[in-house]
Amino acid sequence: MMSNQASTQKTAFSPADILLPKKEHQSEAWAVCACDQYTGEPAYWAETERLVGEKPSTLRLILPELYLEDNDVDDRIAAIRKTMGEYLEKGMFDTYASAMIYVERIQSDGLCRAGLIGAIDLEQYNYEKGSVSPVRATEATVAERIPPRLRIRSGAPIELPHIMILLDDVQKTVIEPLAEMTSAMEQVYDTKLMQGGGSVKGWLVPADKQQKILAALEQLGDPAVFTEKYDLPAGTAPLVYAMGDGNHSLATAKAYYEQWKQANPHADTEHCLPRYALVELVNLHSPALQFEAIHRILMQVDAKALLADMTAALDLRTDAEAAQAMEIILDGVTAKYYIHKPTSNLTVGSVQQFLDAWLKEKGGKIDYIHGADVVAKLAEEPNTMGILLPDMLKSELFPTVIADGALPRKTFSMGHAADKRFYMECRKIEA
Repeated sequence: MMSNQASTQKTAFSPADILLPKKEHQSEAWAVCACDQYTGEPAYWAETERLVGEKPSTLRLILPELYLEDNDVDDRIAAIRKTMGEYLEKGMFDTYASAMIYVERIQSDGLCRAGLIGAIDLEQYNYEKGSVSPVRATEATVAERIPPRLRIRSGAPIELPHIMILLDDVQKTVIEPLAEMTSAMEQVYDTKLMQGGGSVKGWLVPADKQQKILAALEQLGDPAVFTEKYDLPAGTAPLVYAMGDGNHSLATAKAYYEQWKQANPHADTEHCLPRYALVELVNLHSPALQFEAIHRILMQVDAKALLADMTAALDLRTDAEAAQAMEIILDGVTAKYYIHKPTSNLTVGSVQQFLDAWLKEKGGKIDYIHGADVVAKLAEEPNTMGILLPDMLKSELFPTVIADGALPRKTFSMGHAADKRFYMECRKIEA
């Protein structure tokens, strides 16, 4: 049973009993990239397999989503559980009780992204649209994506996080002060990351510094501070923790915990292991964190009819500017359009709501593309239309989630695949 989440906890984030590979098992092979990356690039995971070889690695503890639909997925899941058990039995981990770990990740672009590892309370998380919980999804959660991930978590003795949760900490009160204290903290890892992933260092946060962190998080969640910050009516439920990456992984942890509660109706839920999930907190205002637009390409559609219907529904105009703008690529021509009848706080929300309804009625396919040049190339195909969306400002995230609820799926991307979280820390989810 878990005892480090105290009943007096006033915020959803807390220390955790964190497992790290013993120093002799730490190598560049240990940490691998988040499992939901490079899903269309089997060569990346083949190279990861080659680099790992027979060395201890988190590759043996996770299932790259590239393989989720393969015929041998059950065998892969069984092998993962077996390896988890073997790693635990062989004593490959050191346990850091009631721990927080301060992380400095050097990204592929050379920028440093600071983070903080600890546990999030799943009782204070709700991913449903319209949620008023302290921990919320920022993008729509697709329920169908949870069951295959739940199969991996169910029966697994440990978890590994690629979950990044964002704080809107303008004054930099939670994570950033730790950067000046690393010389007085115990360093627990320092390693390069494979395949252009940069490098990462981690330090154990002393107990007295943990208390200052928790106090700063409580201040962010203070109702009076929150409503004044966003100019909201008194009584508005504070949003403190907004999902950045790993939305469906956290939703899977929540589903697993809810199943556990049903199976153990008389258990002590406050201190049980499944109630918490290991995550990394990152300040939204980190200079290393950049939001990039995810564009749309519509295929197998009557593109001219689509544009005409969108024009009517959203009152698109080319000659009268408005706050919501986008570019449409059709028949080799790129034109800027302004939305005069928005249905969401963001351009992407107005566009996606229309597209969802139109595709359901008229048919066609949609894909989500990061590069504008790629969209332009794909839009050259017949019966195809490209939509280039503006980058979302970081300052828009919290106000939009508060106002609109979870955003449409694929609203924004937080950097390139090589800069996503690499697995390092683990945590027991079974006693």
